[in-house]
Amino acid sequence: MRTTGDRIRQAVSFEVIGLLISVPLAAFAFGYSLEKTGVLGLIGATLATVWNYIFNLGFDHALKRFTGSTRKSIKLRFLHAFSFELGLLMAFLPIIAWWMEIELLEALLVDISFALFYLVYAFVFTWCYDTVFPDPDSVTPRKQ
Repeated sequence: MRTTGDRIRQAVSFEVIGLLISVPLAAFAFGYSLEKTGVLGLIGATLATVWNYIFNLGFDHALKRFTGSTRKSIKLRFLHAFSFELGLLMAFLPIIAWWMEIELLEALLVDISFALFYLVYAFVFTWCYDTVFPDPDSVTPRKQ
C-alpha cells in the first residue's frame, strides 16, 4: 500500500501537471479569459486533489481486499479512471456554472470536456506514476 506522503505527492503532481496543460487549452477552446479559466482550474484542482486522495485510498483498499494486491490490469485502470472522473464531474458541474456564469447545459459541456481530457490524462499519468514510483504491493501475490 502507498504511504500517505506518496499519495500526497501523486495527487499534487497530478493536479499541477494537469493544470499546466488544461487551463490554457480550455481558455483557447472555449474562448474564456485565461484568468477566469485559471481560477476555475484552481478550484477544480483543489476539489480534484481532495477527491484524488480519498478515491485512490478507497480504490486501493478495495482492490487489496478483493485481490490481495494493488496491481491494476488494463481493465482496472479503465475502471479506475472512469469512476474517478464520473465522481468529480458530478461535484464540479454546479461550480462551473456558478463561476463561469453560464447555464447548466453549457457548464455540462465544459465539464464533459474537462472530464474527457482528464480521463485520458489520468490513465496516462497513473500508469507513468506507477512505473516511476511503484507501489510495493503491486507485485503479484504469492500462492501459499
